Amino acid sequence: MNKLCLLGLLVGLASQPALAANNVNAPAANSQATLQAKNAFIANLMKQMTLDEKIGQLRLISIAQDMPQPMILKEIAAGRIGGTFNSITRSENRPLQEAAVAKSRLKIPMFFAYDVIHGHRTIFPISLGMAASWDMAAIAETGRISAIEASADGLDMTFAPMVDISRDPRWGRSSEGFGEDTYLVSRISKEMVKSFQGANVASADSIMAAVKHFALYGAVEGGRDYNTVDMSPTRMYQDYLPPYRAGIDAGAGGVMIALNSINGVPATSNKWLLQDLLRKDWGFKGVTISDHGAIKELIDHGVAKDYREAAKLAIKAGVDLSMNDKAYGEELPGLVKSGEVSVKEIDSAVREVLGAKYDMGLFANPYLRIGDAAQDPADTYSEDRLHRTEARDVARKTLVLLKNQNETLPLKKQGTIAVIGSLAKSQLDMLGSWSAAGRPNQSVTVYDGLANAVGDKAKLLYARGSNISDNEHILNYLNFIEHEVEVDPRPAQEMLDEAVKTAEQADVIVAVVGESRGMSHESASRSSLNIPATQQALIKALKATGKPLVLVLMNGRPLVLVDEVEQADAILETWFPGTEGGNAVADVLFGDYNPSGKLAMSFPRSIGQLPVYYAHLNTGRPYSTEKPGNYTSHYFEETNGPLFPFGFGLSYTQFDVSDITLSAKDLPRKGKLTASVTVKNTGKVAGETVVQLYLRDVAASISRPVKELKGFEKIMLKAGEEKVVTFTLTEEDLKFFNPQLKYAAEAGEFKLMIGLDSATVKETSFNLL
Repeated sequence: MNKLCLLGLLVGLASQPALAANNVNAPAANSQATLQAKNAFIANLMKQMTLDEKIGQLRLISIAQDMPQPMILKEIAAGRIGGTFNSITRSENRPLQEAAVAKSRLKIPMFFAYDVIHGHRTIFPISLGMAASWDMAAIAETGRISAIEASADGLDMTFAPMVDISRDPRWGRSSEGFGEDTYLVSRISKEMVKSFQGANVASADSIMAAVKHFALYGAVEGGRDYNTVDMSPTRMYQDYLPPYRAGIDAGAGGVMIALNSINGVPATSNKWLLQDLLRKDWGFKGVTISDHGAIKELIDHGVAKDYREAAKLAIKAGVDLSMNDKAYGEELPGLVKSGEVSVKEIDSAVREVLGAKYDMGLFANPYLRIGDAAQDPADTYSEDRLHRTEARDVARKTLVLLKNQNETLPLKKQGTIAVIGSLAKSQLDMLGSWSAAGRPNQSVTVYDGLANAVGDKAKLLYARGSNISDNEHILNYLNFIEHEVEVDPRPAQEMLDEAVKTAEQADVIVAVVGESRGMSHESASRSSLNIPATQQALIKALKATGKPLVLVLMNGRPLVLVDEVEQADAILETWFPGTEGGNAVADVLFGDYNPSGKLAMSFPRSIGQLPVYYAHLNTGRPYSTEKPGNYTSHYFEETNGPLFPFGFGLSYTQFDVSDITLSAKDLPRKGKLTASVTVKNTGKVAGETVVQLYLRDVAASISRPVKELKGFEKIMLKAGEEKVVTFTLTEEDLKFFNPQLKYAAEAGEFKLMIGLDSATVKETSFNLL
């Protein structure tokens, strides 16, 4: 069918009410369903819509939370709801879709959304852990599998990826993002969007991505969730905005708006952010979505006096979908009637919502992902719906070896191993925050993973040792919404004594310590980054036994680990590693897999250092380890710099990096320059490592970071093997936003650094002509 015929078909269908509008061909990337055809279809459909039906399309309702199902069905049939979220099975979503396409006047289909962040039914490591893999193929695989599983449950959209740059680990949602670095997070943002949406977002096994939280949410003051953000334009454009732009450039169909204010203006009412920047400058053509209840929160922000004014500000700013809506449904009709909001402004939002549904293929087939009842799985939670092999493989790649004194690891599958800690047997905590439809009873704990690995070759002993925390206030907070943290009622000393007695019978101790998943979550900001005191006491007591002590960390953010580094013989950072986490941890602890993870966030020495991140600006009086002295920018009470730098991670082998070889000392504006190093595995076993390239603009029109990641490559080398790793640079890699927000590269000297983490690098220089 040629384009003109297809356009005629779409226009003709759109002129008819009822189900005919749902028989259009689904759009596909590079297909004959052109943008012109899509726009014509939507325009003709909108001509038939009443104002109430248009406003209904702007309402995104939470199942169960906002209204009971009978009322939801009634509202859908009346054309007063555009989509829902938090219903996660076909059988839940089918009657909602039936109400839309069989009972509503215009038969406009619903869409169904959910927070699929790091897996749907199969839960992969938390996002901060996935970033630590530095493996784009593995990360893309998690997105593709997540889309396959979510779409198989009837979901059309995910509120992901979360690409907020986070440089203050006090922020609980650091667990949900990909770390501190603009370049790395931007690369991951692109991969996640492409893998969620697949080759065609209208395919039955794809879901639409909604990049979040737009914008700057990770920069909230003091790491306190929902707090304000005050930021210069240059830092905003240079450091914090690029990951959102990367996701949008990759084709993300949606953008979720942040809860924070930006320089005094809440994102939800920020016309500059949502119209000037997002749509005019970046050319975004998709749908914008408020965060949960954010329109009402404009009242608490102090920019709206009531619901009516909040709704007015949001729609005029460019908020298309109102999540957890009451404001739009209750207030927009009156605002239009009074002339305070124009029909044109309503139409602009409706057009984007319908466009998203069109792109998801729902006008072509409202049951594209729901299917019919005969196709429903016999058991929604059956094992055969999981992707365990892939989850185990990805999880192994995310684990970061932080310390390995005297080759304590890998452990031998023999003798007696004491496994200590309440987290060692916690199935729920393996899943981490935002674990979608993951089932705790399907997750493999660290203890079970070790048991699976050793079989009858070694003896495992277990003791709880302590609760997660003995602080009643903290425990009450963690269990406020749901009872997630189990508390052993025994006295702390009794549990500690039991753990010591158990450890004394073993050849080696594996202590699983850190945070419960609720401690690294939305609204879980911390004023301390230490392991809770009761677990610190446990570690101290275990150390006193004199037995080799291996700490297995579970946490969703960088922690302060100065004492633990001194006490432990080995430390393995495992994050919250997901459904197959326990088996993945065992693979690494016993050497069946050589750890290759590298940190995506710097680990501070103390909370007083925060924020601590590698790509900081220099000062006029920079600190030097060679000449520490007075009158330099530093903290005088402790060693300066992070405890573990960005990009850090050990291996069971060793790697040597040669000096850098440049193809030339000058880079022409339209030319290329290559930088090469030879990396050799000088150890006894095969292993992977991440070769990282950093740049520094030595003298520019504005102060530039001491180094910035501009490239990386993950390589596998056999023992004794070496490989030449080559990076190619162009003028584009040297560009930055100057004070006038012009994106350009300036002539002059650049330092070029290559290493296996951000702190230990080889260095040379070149000139941009």
